[in-house]
Amino acid sequence: MHAYRTHNCGELRSDHVGETVRISGWVHRKRDHGGLLFVDLRDHYGLTQCVVKPDNEHFPVLERLRIESVVSITGKVLARSDDTANPNLATGSVEVGLEDMVIQSEAEELPLPVFGEPDYPEEIRLKHRYLDLRRETLHRNITLRMDVITSLRERMKAQGFTEFQTPILTASSPEGARDFLVPSRMHPNTFYALPQAPQQFKQLLMVSGFDRYFQIAPCFRDEDLRADRSLEFYQLDIEMSFVTQEDVFAAIEPVMHGVFEQFADGKAVTPAPFPRIPYREAMAKYGSDKPDLRNPIELSDVTDFFVDDSKTGFGIFAKIIAGGGKVIAIPAPKAAADKSRKFFDEMDKWAKKDMQAPGLGYARLKEADGGGVDSQDPVLKNFQPDHLAALLKQMGLEAGDGVFFSAGKKSDAYKLAGAARLKLGEDLGLVEENIFKFCWIVDFPMYEWDEDNKKVDFSHNPFSMPQGGLEALEAAKTDEEKLDILAYQYDIVCNGTELSSGAIRNHSPEVMIKAFEIAGYGPEVVEEEFGGMLNAFRYGAPPHGGIAPGIDRIVMLLADAENIRDVIAFPMNQQGQDLLLGAPSQADAKQLRELHLRLAPVDKK
Repeated sequence: MHAYRTHNCGELRSDHVGETVRISGWVHRKRDHGGLLFVDLRDHYGLTQCVVKPDNEHFPVLERLRIESVVSITGKVLARSDDTANPNLATGSVEVGLEDMVIQSEAEELPLPVFGEPDYPEEIRLKHRYLDLRRETLHRNITLRMDVITSLRERMKAQGFTEFQTPILTASSPEGARDFLVPSRMHPNTFYALPQAPQQFKQLLMVSGFDRYFQIAPCFRDEDLRADRSLEFYQLDIEMSFVTQEDVFAAIEPVMHGVFEQFADGKAVTPAPFPRIPYREAMAKYGSDKPDLRNPIELSDVTDFFVDDSKTGFGIFAKIIAGGGKVIAIPAPKAAADKSRKFFDEMDKWAKKDMQAPGLGYARLKEADGGGVDSQDPVLKNFQPDHLAALLKQMGLEAGDGVFFSAGKKSDAYKLAGAARLKLGEDLGLVEENIFKFCWIVDFPMYEWDEDNKKVDFSHNPFSMPQGGLEALEAAKTDEEKLDILAYQYDIVCNGTELSSGAIRNHSPEVMIKAFEIAGYGPEVVEEEFGGMLNAFRYGAPPHGGIAPGIDRIVMLLADAENIRDVIAFPMNQQGQDLLLGAPSQADAKQLRELHLRLAPVDKK
């Protein structure tokens, strides 16, 4: 018999009854029932109940043994009676009658309980992550992550992609976030950088004549952490040669749909082709470039209805509009009928407190005396009847509905309206459940207005191909014309989560230099910062494009996890610290001398 196990703890079934087996694992739970001691033994594969009689020499040993000790148990597989069988457990029809036991490792008192998974401070969970990972939910999430990566890898290969590996130690590159720098011992006073993404390398592979690249790529960005962001993360990095935007979509959609369908646990998944939503339409309808399409609420620009306060009797919005602002309406279906005034007032308080906004106007709609619809709330109370009817018709509102209004500078008005849309969808129970809804956001503007520096600058990705190519760039003379240039840039979004940005790349040195010139950067800047890639393009570069969906975010959605740390085996905390192994840590004097480094005093301000 094997020294540790003939079967794992999730393997035994009714057809094993009568066999003598050996299983090993962690003592998950103990229960004393009328003299019999029941022990649930757990390993990676599952859980098996073991039963110990009082006359067994191991009975007192097990009684005192702490939970989470590791033991090997030998005994006969017994059938459980119908009234004691556990239908919720794969091994629930059997139990092991303990005959012999070996303690492999005795546990000390636990700083963190495993059974039952009670809420515990994250600091303790991360410091003792090996215990946290034994908990069923987190253990399941990490197993799901491994299965998802395997599925993605197989699906990419089935699509004709080849897996590559690109360098981890590379050159610093201004790609939007801060680099993590690594000092070089062999080349004093110089530094490597950890890659924010394999962007330049994967494009250079296309220039090298390879065609369909993918990699489960580690990426590193020194930026503030959020619930869906980590200092290090993995992405399904993809690049393709001789492709249009639609070719990229056609290759990626079956992979995304397939992996979500495989692990959706019964939830529906948007069939391919996924909806394509232009960026400006997404902002106008949803107030966001990562819309949650499970939420049916759509925003409406009602600025024109509030310009003339003689028709509205509401001068506050008219003044905002006169200053260049916008008024955006957020419908609240059936809210007036189903919710009290307190609901509406709480939304206004939320806007002021959580969104740091001046407020959120609202109106409750009811049947008017003599027919039609009106409102006694200030925003719409004094509207002329015909003017009000036209406003409500645009938004598709009727008696019993509510409506909220976000007013201010265009960007601020849409930001608040988009957030209010999400909150209303949740609070009113409108968000569709048990479905993964995908979409592509396309036609991003190539440029945006930099208010601080009063100039046109890149809005999304400076290395994307502008729609219309060089001709479109040369035709744009005014700032307004430059801001109208669109790029072959796209995001893939699922349930309001941006999984990835991608683009058809600018593979022409001439077009790239012109694109940077419009944003105020001379050819010398492009040559200095991106000379390696630019020179490669001068020796014949194919049209190419790609995308890089985030693995962590994919698993977060499939696991229904709220925090990225719940789908990473050994994550850092919100401050970017590894509490388990103590990183970041100080270097000793010898290490600093070898690296030719001297530490500057820390500014404690």
